[in-house]
Amino acid sequence: MRFMNKPLTILGFAGSLRKGSYNKGLLRAAAILMPKDAKLEIFDLEGIPLFNQDSERRPPEKVKEFKEKIKAADALLIVTPEYNYSFSGILKNAIDWASRPYGDNAFEGKPVAIMSASIGMLGGARAQYHLRQVLVTLDMHALNWPEVMVAHAVEKFDENGNLVDVETKKRVKELLESLIDWTKRLMEE
Repeated sequence: MRFMNKPLTILGFAGSLRKGSYNKGLLRAAAILMPKDAKLEIFDLEGIPLFNQDSERRPPEKVKEFKEKIKAADALLIVTPEYNYSFSGILKNAIDWASRPYGDNAFEGKPVAIMSASIGMLGGARAQYHLRQVLVTLDMHALNWPEVMVAHAVEKFDENGNLVDVETKKRVKELLESLIDWTKRLMEE
């Protein structure tokens, strides 16, 4: 079996373009906390243009690169901010590109875990729940537990955007371990 020979590849991306994004900081923390039997490759969504169905069969290079990385990955880690009770337009746009055209859905069958960070007290919960609806439509295998929703993010990150909260680090590590186990189980089927 493939996972016995080399580490799993997990592709991570954050639905934020903001340089000081807590969600990008959470993704960087995941790369540091990743167990030894997997590696996290981070893809920056910066530069993906607005989705235009007229161009879906001849997508821009950045979109081609994104789709190739998704297809090559064993699993995905999506980190989303919450805007207006949902996930970001940046993330929705990237998902639209990578799942199109019909019949060329790069996400199909992929195991995926979700995390979010927010300055609010729900930690991005509403964004995650909306995102899960989209993941079902794309035929992805979302990890249900544990959930990582980092509330009051301003208190959990330092001035450089590094995750410093010990309990949050523990939860992120648990999520990563669960994603690896989930991916291996799906590979065995």
